[in-house]
Amino acid sequence: MTTVAAPQRFREFKMPDVGEGLTEAEILKWYVKPGDTVTDGQVVCEVETAKAAVELPIPFDGVVHELRFPEGETVDVGTVIITVDTGEGDAGEAAAEAAPEPAAAAPAAEPEQKRQPVLVGYGVAASSTKRRPRKQAAVPAQTGALQAVQGELNGHAPAAVAPAPAAPAAFAPAEVRPLAKPPVRKLAKDLGVDLAAVAPTGPQGTITREDVQRAVAPAAAPATPAQVPAAAQAVPAPTAPALAAGARETRVPIKGVRKATAAAMVASAFTAPHVTEFVTFDITRTMRLVQELKTDPAFAGLKVSPLLLVAKALLVAVRRNPEINAAWDEANQEIVHKGYVNLGIAAATPRGLIVPNIKDAQAKTLPELASALGDLVATAREGKTSPADMQGGTVTITNVGVFGVDTGTPILNPGESAILAFGAVKEMPWVHKGKVKPRQVTTLALSFDHRLVDGELGSRFLADVAAVLEYPKRLITWA
Repeated sequence: MTTVAAPQRFREFKMPDVGEGLTEAEILKWYVKPGDTVTDGQVVCEVETAKAAVELPIPFDGVVHELRFPEGETVDVGTVIITVDTGEGDAGEAAAEAAPEPAAAAPAAEPEQKRQPVLVGYGVAASSTKRRPRKQAAVPAQTGALQAVQGELNGHAPAAVAPAPAAPAAFAPAEVRPLAKPPVRKLAKDLGVDLAAVAPTGPQGTITREDVQRAVAPAAAPATPAQVPAAAQAVPAPTAPALAAGARETRVPIKGVRKATAAAMVASAFTAPHVTEFVTFDITRTMRLVQELKTDPAFAGLKVSPLLLVAKALLVAVRRNPEINAAWDEANQEIVHKGYVNLGIAAATPRGLIVPNIKDAQAKTLPELASALGDLVATAREGKTSPADMQGGTVTITNVGVFGVDTGTPILNPGESAILAFGAVKEMPWVHKGKVKPRQVTTLALSFDHRLVDGELGSRFLADVAAVLEYPKRLITWA
């Protein structure tokens, strides 16, 4: 009788590199505990890297055997964080003992099925290939509960385990969870749309906001306050660490997003020579346009704010002054001019300030830009921004006006040549058509890298942004 090595019963899941070159991550929350049944693609924990907080799905089925690290622990990439009892070891041994001596050479082993790319935090992407069928003896006792567990993937609590059938005939694969970002899931929930019935059109088979809206009946009523995206909510105030009774101070470790932000800002401040220019102007016409767009059917269910038109004005100014959309490559001693705009939006989150960006923003219509902006800000505030969304930015907007601040001198994001600060919009006395009248006024501040952006280019660019916002019809005449 031929003996073969039994498959390893306890499988290990290591801390992955969820970004590019990250070395460690902090475990924020465990969604499972020892003894829980898990399925391929189920989110088991949330971790925070130097770039974002992401959810990690387990890549196999089984029962949780051990959690190697507690919540709050920082773990190096490549370190085992959880072990799962797949039940394959005992089944493999039983099958090996029962296997008869082969009469001829065994055929070549079936090539291993290649896993499809995983969108971190949103389950496993659908694949056209099929998983190799499991042996009858390898079906764990909890098989009858697997679909119930998979049905709980939209939440964090483990599913109730249903009684296992007496003799299951075959392994029943769990249903694949639709791929969608948290803001899209919230929109679908508010509108009563079943994501499983929505045809995805986004990258890697993800469901977009437009997909959900197309699934709603054409005669649907306008968005109610409950349907307004999370981006429309007020910016939450950060919570200060609680002091122990009698304590005069407390210490918080510098790590995660705060640590990465600090390092990037120090590097930027002492690498790129910053110059900041300011312009104060009448933005009354743009504020009126914002109110008109809010009632436009093309923007139904979308967040329309002054920031949206500031973003569009910036894109128009980039098209008129393309040299501003460049980067300084110190290693190769080159200036890299970019034919695309990945528009960064600084977003305040409970874990610190992050700057995700809208890819190829220059190619989007105004409603598409509104949708992308709403998704970006809502995802950031929920702490679900992926590392990919914060890479490759070319120019950034920071909206200090939401805090009532008039303006500032923003620091460049590393690798970018310009950042625009949008100040508070206030009613002020202003000379309009030869008379002093109350008008809505704001201030823009532009910081730029003086190595590749000289005063003339920076001034032209800033003046163009202000000109579009003062007379928004230029969104058409300058397009």
